[in-house]
Amino acid sequence: MEVMYFIYQQEEPMRIDKFLANEMEDFSRNSIQIYIKDNHVLVNDKVVKANYILKKGDAISVTIPDPIDNDIIAQDIPLDIYYEDSDVIVVNKPTGMVVHPAVGNYQNTLVNALMFHCHDLSGINGVIRAGIVHRIDKDTSGLLVACKNDFAHRNLSEQFFNKTISRKYYAIVYGVINHNVGRIEAPIGRDKFNRQQMTVIEHGKPAVTNFKVLERFKKYTLIELALETGRTHQIRVHMKYIGYPLVGDPVYGPKNVIGETGQFLHAKTLGFTHPRTKEYLEFDSPLPKYFEDFLNELRSNE
Repeated sequence: MEVMYFIYQQEEPMRIDKFLANEMEDFSRNSIQIYIKDNHVLVNDKVVKANYILKKGDAISVTIPDPIDNDIIAQDIPLDIYYEDSDVIVVNKPTGMVVHPAVGNYQNTLVNALMFHCHDLSGINGVIRAGIVHRIDKDTSGLLVACKNDFAHRNLSEQFFNKTISRKYYAIVYGVINHNVGRIEAPIGRDKFNRQQMTVIEHGKPAVTNFKVLERFKKYTLIELALETGRTHQIRVHMKYIGYPLVGDPVYGPKNVIGETGQFLHAKTLGFTHPRTKEYLEFDSPLPKYFEDFLNELRSNE
């Protein structure tokens, strides 16, 4: 099982269930209510109810129970492997694939495929996220590293925390960005009007996205993005915030969605220091065919 810890640092009082809904971005509000009801949430080592009002300094722990072992199965799903050794594996995830199982969806994810291929995966985040150090959205394609043991997992987690991991994305956005480079520094949190979405919000988690323009078209721009933080939907939220939402994004883009593959966003480059050998490794993946086809279509219309 996984245990998550928080310290409530705000001056204003807040209900425990609302606070956890903001902080635990990967969990539904219903799941959080169940954890509280089943006594998996403690404040200052005491069981609380959903309406408990947090005070500054409260120490919160949430125990995430492991799913039933039979729920998570190894599946023989093809993997596009860029690198593999006894510690780590780097794969190029296709668009449409979910990274790890969630309630009601325990099959056909990257974790199911890794469990079949690797057999041994790190267990720090429990069975449901075996080996997973970082995620990319279901409809985002590209490079992702997973860990085969807890030693590698702890080391790479520290690299992510210290922001020494190199991650570069390619995206196509609506509109023509006139300046060549940009930096977006805006906090991100759960949208209070739509719990399924994230948004720039005053008391959100710090988030920083850097980008540079690679190619301009009549109505679109191809950009490269580098992340300093890794918030849920960060690129999609930040680009919408500055007025250039991602093409194909059914959540943060215009209602008339282009394409059938989701947002045109690809995790192209991934670099990290190998946890055991200390060698710096960097990998680069080509854009998916649907991405290149759309770019070629835009170029032909210039």
